[in-house]
Amino acid sequence: MAPSCHLNRYLLLMAQEHLEFRLPEIKSLLSLFGGQFTNTQETYGKSPFWILNIPSEDIARNLMKRTVCAKSIFELWGHGKSPEELYTSLKNYPVDKMVPYLHSDSTYKIKIHTFNKTLTQEEKIKRIDALEFLPFEGKVDLKKPQHIFSVLEDYGLDPNCIPENPHNIYFGRWIADGQRELIESYSVKKRHFIGNTSMDAGLSFIMVNHGKVKENDIVFDPFVGTGGLLIASAHFGAYVYGTDIDYNTVHGLGKASRKNQKWRGPDENIRANLRQYGLEKYYLDVLVSDAAKPSWRKFAYFDAIITDPPYGIRESTRRTGSQKEIPKGMEKCPESHVPVSLSYHLSDMFFDLLNFAAETLVLGGRLVYWLPVYTPETRTSMHIC
Repeated sequence: MAPSCHLNRYLLLMAQEHLEFRLPEIKSLLSLFGGQFTNTQETYGKSPFWILNIPSEDIARNLMKRTVCAKSIFELWGHGKSPEELYTSLKNYPVDKMVPYLHSDSTYKIKIHTFNKTLTQEEKIKRIDALEFLPFEGKVDLKKPQHIFSVLEDYGLDPNCIPENPHNIYFGRWIADGQRELIESYSVKKRHFIGNTSMDAGLSFIMVNHGKVKENDIVFDPFVGTGGLLIASAHFGAYVYGTDIDYNTVHGLGKASRKNQKWRGPDENIRANLRQYGLEKYYLDVLVSDAAKPSWRKFAYFDAIITDPPYGIRESTRRTGSQKEIPKGMEKCPESHVPVSLSYHLSDMFFDLLNFAAETLVLGGRLVYWLPVYTPETRTSMHIC
């Protein structure tokens, strides 16, 4: 491989969950920061190791400031299917690209990472010693090194059939870690105000990344619920707005969703949720409104519409109705009264959502929503669109 091909090769270490959402998230974020997804191997489906071509280290770092699907990214110096292939690959890597990180005034350490296999300390030391041919001139510092290098070994995906030797071995300079800690710090279990279907924190951040939400964007959720998607959007500096047909949810009234708590407290609401995370300044408002009959003028208001519509499983699909829409045989109400709600079919809901997005999203804005999909293998599954 020509030396120039090495310049922008990075190794992405992916988390092994939400596999179907990893690729769209990485593609969206690279697009957001001026890159484009290109890979040099076809194993990015289920494998935790992806080799990508990224235009610059700045883009790689920006990617890791957002992603919750990736654990770490490395500047890839060498790759092989055996130790010998790896060493040959490293010897062919341009020395002038190594020198800035290996000079005598620098400090470093080397880490060994294995997937689907555990090595003894002796085996790890043996792998580190085998790299002595690299021009390291700095001092080893295991606590606070200036540079961290990693050997990453891939032993496949089957924990019941672990091979003696790895399928692939990689060596690279650590660049940055992803935002996996957000899943814990924004956990619904710790949230002030929750409902029966509050969105999982990890999935909320994945949806926001799919929507390419950025600082100073205006993000709208027409089925806002307890505001989980607003929280994830506000974390990245977007101003957030929402509506919901349920008066009690919007105002934080009624029965609580937590065990051993009968009624919601006086400060259990969406604004309080954003306040909990120091994000209240990004809160615009939340209104009681019917997504089937939006009161908005036709204008491009929103940079992104990110939502989790109800599907009639754990939350009913309802809309407001008029006298003419009341089914035959049902007693009509006085002319001045509008029935609280009528059935809202799934197909109608998505048709209304798509029309609303077409009328209110800015040019290039994104609509991100959950869609229930029937598959023979899993019966039902959820897809992000």
